[in-house]
Amino acid sequence: MTTEAATRRMPGAPCWVSLLAHSLSATQEFYGALFGWEFRPGPQHLGPYCRAYLDGREVAGVGELAPDRQLPVAWTTYLASDDADATAEQIRSCGGTVGVGPLDADDAGRMAIASDPQGAIFGIWQGKSMPGTTLSGEPGTPVWNELVTQETDAVGPFYEHVFDFEAEPVVSADFDYLTLHLKGRAVAGIHGVGNALLRDRGPHWMTYFGVSDTDAATRRIGELGGHVLRPARDSAHGRLATVADSEGAVFTIIQQR
Repeated sequence: MTTEAATRRMPGAPCWVSLLAHSLSATQEFYGALFGWEFRPGPQHLGPYCRAYLDGREVAGVGELAPDRQLPVAWTTYLASDDADATAEQIRSCGGTVGVGPLDADDAGRMAIASDPQGAIFGIWQGKSMPGTTLSGEPGTPVWNELVTQETDAVGPFYEHVFDFEAEPVVSADFDYLTLHLKGRAVAGIHGVGNALLRDRGPHWMTYFGVSDTDAATRRIGELGGHVLRPARDSAHGRLATVADSEGAVFTIIQQR
């Protein structure tokens, strides 16, 4: 296991991303064309579900919503846990909510879906036969996970207490950001965006996927029936764009420096 993969397995580290969609086939078509993913069946404990592979390695999951469930179509970031039940109790005791589980996903692992005190949804994954994403940091794979919330002070202590993150603030008068570290390695971020968030979609975890060319990828997303929500722009970490797939699930693409 690489150092990066080992870090991603540390309790608290993002270890998996999963999408709930209305149409499994349409979603597979979109991401297959965009990222070159191939799909194989996964655990069916919450309904139809498949795993996405790139070069034969697991990168993400896609599930299908039951027709009678009015849940938002969205990507969910899963944080690693050595004991999903103990983590669920810790979430509750620190002011969060556990909405699903903990429950077994066949022999793959044990999972729960929770939300932080501000309402951002995330998952917990205690890997067994399937520890999580086995390929990351490359085009077509998850490269970063970031909580977008109103202000970092409101939820930073929650994640620090539950997952033992060491939070390092970005020193800036106009940029509210915490980088979350585990054993000295940056594994995720918290971005406070103020009241603008309330007019948007509420607090949420954002998945960043790597691409080789952000501008070409945004054009391709449009061709596939998706939408560009924030056009391609340069940042300290690379050229990125905020986009939505053909069913409206939001994610960020980044061409890393």
